[in-house]
Amino acid sequence: QVQLVESGGGLVQPGGSLRLSCAASGMAFSIYTMGWYRQAPGKQRELVASITTFGSTNYPDSVKGRFTISRDNAKNTVSLHMNSLKPEDTAVYVCNANRPRVNYWGQGTQVTVSS
Repeated sequence: QVQLVESGGGLVQPGGSLRLSCAASGMAFSIYTMGWYRQAPGKQRELVASITTFGSTNYPDSVKGRFTISRDNAKNTVSLHMNSLKPEDTAVYVCNANRPRVNYWGQGTQVTVSS
C-alpha cells in the first residue's frame, strides 16, 4: 500500500522559513516525479514545486527563488524548503508522486503564515 506522509507544517511569521518533508512507502520512489501542491480555502490546488527522477526542478513564478524542492532516493523522502514566507503562502501543502497513469497523494500539512 502506497503512503505519502507529510510533516513540518505549522504557524510561521511573515518572512520566516519552514521545511516540509514527505516520507514515501510502498512504492519504487526513485521512478516517480515528486511534487508539492497547495490548496488555500476557496482556491484551486496549485503546483508549487516538482522534481523529476533526474533531479530537474520546476517552480511557478509565485514561489521561484523562495522555495526549494529536493529528494533523497535512499531515504524515500522529498522536502520543500520555504523561505521568505508570505501570508499568501498560507495553505494545506500536499505531497504528490506521479508517473504515467499513476498518481498518489498525501493527506497534507497545514502551513499558516501570520503575525
